[in-house]
Amino acid sequence: MCKPEPRLRADALRNRERIVAAAREMFVEHGPDISLDEVARRAGVGNATLYRHFTDRVELVRRVTLYVTDRVADEAAAALAEEADGFDALSRFVHAAVAERVGALCPLLAGVAQEDGELAAARERLELAVEALVKSAKSCGRLRADVEIGDLMVVLTQLTRPLPSSGCLDFDSFVHRHLQLFLDGLRAPARSRLPGSAATLEDLRQRP
Repeated sequence: MCKPEPRLRADALRNRERIVAAAREMFVEHGPDISLDEVARRAGVGNATLYRHFTDRVELVRRVTLYVTDRVADEAAAALAEEADGFDALSRFVHAAVAERVGALCPLLAGVAQEDGELAAARERLELAVEALVKSAKSCGRLRADVEIGDLMVVLTQLTRPLPSSGCLDFDSFVHRHLQLFLDGLRAPARSRLPGSAATLEDLRQRP
């Protein structure tokens, strides 16, 4: 179990946040094997400052994973609370989620301990928030009945993975367009019969 982190001074907290934000950007752009020295330069801090906050790459990856998971969960909760229509809330959430590049960050999870209690709690909070969005969109009759949260998470992951050798240049110019095509396909009444069965969270958690 991870120990609670000590309270940081305001300037130290700002540096930590800058490091995490810079690392997230560089993980998206270049993958999990980026140089930590380059992360420090992107954040505008010295190498010693980075290593004072994060002793190694695993610790930084863990913090970036938590940062993104919490931000996406916050987006889900805000959309559900602020949008009167369930499908509008779902649409708002998925556009916000792709902006976080959740698919591009998936390779980071391979280096994070699965028994990490804080990460497990963050994932559960996200899953519950997205389940509430799906339920709300179905209850208002605008989300087709034959899709589940797993279908949504799979598509979000795939749409936010940059194409091979393409980098992330101008990624936003087409990902939100393609996401809107997907959202149109989610609307009820359904215009086609989907093959197979809906993907659930249990399906996604299964490992070979």
